[in-house]
Amino acid sequence: MYLSNQSLLVILFVGLVAGWLAGKIVRGTGFGIIGDIIVGILGALIASLLFPRLGIHLGTRLVSEIIYSAIGAIILLIVVGLFRGGRRF
Repeated sequence: MYLSNQSLLVILFVGLVAGWLAGKIVRGTGFGIIGDIIVGILGALIASLLFPRLGIHLGTRLVSEIIYSAIGAIILLIVVGLFRGGRRF
């Protein structure tokens, strides 16, 4: 699989925005640039595994990918919060 520089920038941008949105919704603040990117990318992976099995399809444009990734990141942060015993992240 080949990733061009433009594809890598899009992945990082989607991860950054999705991670920031998830952090704002779940925690009230973001996690910093690197933390937001990691949370957003992990959220995208979770969403890409979970949503097709549930029959959920949001579209293929950039905004729908950000929403898709943000929902996955929110799920990730909630699950992590449950395992951490309700402490702040």
